[in-house]
Amino acid sequence: MFLKTFACRVLASFPRCGVVIPRKPRYEALGRSSERGYYNTGKPGCAAPGGAAHVRVVDLRSDTVTKPGAAMRQAMAEAEVGDDVMGEDPTVNELQKIAAEMFGMEASLFVPSGTMSNLIAVMVHCRERGDEMIVGDLSHLHVYEQGGSAQLAGVHATTVTTRPDGTFDLVQLESKIRHGYPDPHYPRTRLICLENTHNIQGGRALPLPFLQEVRDLADRYGLSVHTDGARVMNAAAALGVPPSTVLQHTHTVSVCLSKGLGSPVGTVLAGPRDFISRALRCRKALGGGMRQAGVLAAAGKLSLQEMVGRLEEDHCNARTFALALLECEPALFAVDMSAVETNILRFRIKDPALSPQEFCARMGRVGEGEEAALGQGVQVLMYPHYENSIRAVWHLGISPEDTQLAVRKMQLVAAQHLNEHVKTQ
Repeated sequence: MFLKTFACRVLASFPRCGVVIPRKPRYEALGRSSERGYYNTGKPGCAAPGGAAHVRVVDLRSDTVTKPGAAMRQAMAEAEVGDDVMGEDPTVNELQKIAAEMFGMEASLFVPSGTMSNLIAVMVHCRERGDEMIVGDLSHLHVYEQGGSAQLAGVHATTVTTRPDGTFDLVQLESKIRHGYPDPHYPRTRLICLENTHNIQGGRALPLPFLQEVRDLADRYGLSVHTDGARVMNAAAALGVPPSTVLQHTHTVSVCLSKGLGSPVGTVLAGPRDFISRALRCRKALGGGMRQAGVLAAAGKLSLQEMVGRLEEDHCNARTFALALLECEPALFAVDMSAVETNILRFRIKDPALSPQEFCARMGRVGEGEEAALGQGVQVLMYPHYENSIRAVWHLGISPEDTQLAVRKMQLVAAQHLNEHVKTQ
């Protein structure tokens, strides 16, 4: 009876008209999104039969879905360009200078993608085929980059267990280091790879003391440290420190401009000058040498100079949604609020009768009676994720008003599920 009363109360609580239409964010509102799934989970949900007249899409699949707004497009259109392979593109050169200074590195290199940037770093640090790197077993570099380090660079990977906060056990890490080179039986350990923030573990920002301990361990054994810092600017925002503070204990870093920072394309690889000199050769070999790349670099400049300060808004919106999940009664969702540090949220469904796949499907389509309940159709796109969880990612395309719409859609889906559950009892 309690479940039925709750479900009816929640369903009745939605106004039948007059829902506030979200403001357009600073960068243009997202349109219908691509059907390609990052985690290979199929197509986003579609509108219900009959079609909603007014559908708002809240795309929480990834912060890679951001689109450049008017100011960024103008900067790209007006960019001064030259041949970057010849080192003559002034906008690329300026971006690389800005990034190196911001990250506390000697030099940097503009690269088409984060995957290429990480691969280049591995190729430079691990100079001989058959060298070995130590990576977290849940790292993006190990899980999602097609084994490029082995496939293209001939570098062997050994893994350490990734903790829930994205760190490693240092004793286990040390035990993975090979000794006795040039013993013919073993690869030579060259590199330790970190990921900050940690994607699979829900956008966790690695603690500064841990970063220093890893660097001390690497120095003790003559190893290099590379950070996959695709979202390291989110880590800096969460820790309340400059990016250079987060990166002071790593030799090299790869930083994406195309996620929460809003650029359409591009990553910056940064490190010592001799490292970047060798990285330039690897970039060319991998087909990453672009010509008049200043058109893209202009967007990257705007990302680093104007978009970093707004990342906390994404973190706040993620926390707002996470708290709303916990406020559902009876408790349908499980969320570890201590792990909601940045713009990535992982949560679970407690009721085995509602799978992550079904929940995401319901959130991603306009259901029966939804327009009457919410005042408009709302599609909230998110993905089933690692260990039977669900992942949602906030970014500059998602305003606080969008987040509230996502909350209301979640409450509606939860209430409908509970109502259906009562009817089957």
